[in-house]
Amino acid sequence: MKSVMVVAGTRPEVIKLSPVLQRLHEFKLDAIFIWSGQHYDYELSRVFFEELNVPEPDSNLNIRSGSHAEQTAMAMIEIEKAVNHYHPSIVVAEGDTNTVAATALAAIKDQVPFAHVEAGLRSYDKTMPEEVNRIVADSLSELLFAPTKLAVMNLCHEGIPSRKIHLTGNTVVDVITKHKGMIREKSKELLEELGIRSREYLLVTLHRQENINNTHRLKSIIEALIVLSKMYKIVFTLHPRTKKKLQTLGSFGFLKGNENLMLIPPLGYIEFVGLLMNSLTVITDSGGVQEEALTLSIPTVTVRYNTERPETVFYGVNVLAGTETKAICELTIAQIQKRGEIEDAMKSKSNPFGDGNAGRRIAVTIKDVLETEIKVESSDTRLDPYISYALIDSKHLEDVDDSFEVVATYNEAG
Repeated sequence: MKSVMVVAGTRPEVIKLSPVLQRLHEFKLDAIFIWSGQHYDYELSRVFFEELNVPEPDSNLNIRSGSHAEQTAMAMIEIEKAVNHYHPSIVVAEGDTNTVAATALAAIKDQVPFAHVEAGLRSYDKTMPEEVNRIVADSLSELLFAPTKLAVMNLCHEGIPSRKIHLTGNTVVDVITKHKGMIREKSKELLEELGIRSREYLLVTLHRQENINNTHRLKSIIEALIVLSKMYKIVFTLHPRTKKKLQTLGSFGFLKGNENLMLIPPLGYIEFVGLLMNSLTVITDSGGVQEEALTLSIPTVTVRYNTERPETVFYGVNVLAGTETKAICELTIAQIQKRGEIEDAMKSKSNPFGDGNAGRRIAVTIKDVLETEIKVESSDTRLDPYISYALIDSKHLEDVDDSFEVVATYNEAG
């Protein structure tokens, strides 16, 4: 029997793959669920299985933490073993983690087609390990499930055949749409438990290594939170990596003593989205939170210098603040003041991340390709015509005759 191997290893991957797993089950496809164990803390993994009704993994690879090379290598070794054990017809992974890059590499080297959910996102910043993982995964994919039109265009510009690309929307919209009622109810309980009111606090998440491992950046962001806490209540959900770094710097105790700045441990997904839904504004370095905030029309301040979700900026919901204290404070206050304007504007716009049916589109496509015997493509160019390419200055575009097609134009920044 043909089977689908679905690999996840982190909290966001469990969340975003849950609609795909549910649809594969509905279509009665044999889905093998592999957990890499990249996130092994209970708060960052198992609680999400329970909340979103994700089945227990068929196998836990338990790769745990390590350097990027160590983690990717260990994941490749263990995923290769899983591929050889289960003999899937196709392997699926979501996102931009070391687990995803390792899954793509292990699958292609065993000549098993790889499908990438959330393909085509680009920050064009190769100092981000996630950007490298995205490029690797997309370049090795036989199926690319792009969440937005811009993601489709990114893939086309990289020369990926359009027949491999499918515009599906983002599965995070599926999750929020399905659980919105439960999110509202849970949020009431959580706000009461924390002693805060809706729209009277800022929500903060911070976990990316370029912010946490850079002491100057981290101190600058924390200074901004201290300044903002003099005007607003702040709820800061602390990632274990962030907490450890703050303790090392000696800042954790000081922040904990700030009565307007509430430090709380990582939450379950339903509880977190409930906090997000009721916040004045969210300050974050997370890509997923940018998507969730746009879906809920919550003003966002991203403490980064780029984003692979530029749609959030185009729609005016998100602003890129960088990590300087002054910019973070000024842009946060501006976003708070524009909250009503952002909410009203979003009512008349369709969500660029889709309509809540991404999981179904992905599962339907997987079902279809299994019936047509998808396999890793090889090439035979013996009879192909020669193709000529030319790079020309834009000043001479009008001189190009009809025998050539202009496929892309670029400015000096690329």
